[in-house]
Amino acid sequence: MKMADKDDLREEYRSSDLGKGSQGKHYDDYHKDANIVVLDPDVAKAFPDSRSVNQALRTYLQDHPQHKPEES
Repeated sequence: MKMADKDDLREEYRSSDLGKGSQGKHYDDYHKDANIVVLDPDVAKAFPDSRSVNQALRTYLQDHPQHKPEES
């Protein structure tokens, strides 16, 4: 993210009161449950958004039950 070239801080604020800040503080928490899949262009044309992809996959899973391996 590019920093602003000029100081737009309001007069009532002092930069010394705001602290240094940190970058990426919540990155790991945000991405720990993320599951990003990249579709091939021909497949992506059939699905306009993630909702339609999820709906198609749920339908597939209902029609093709997944068997969990037995625990030993």
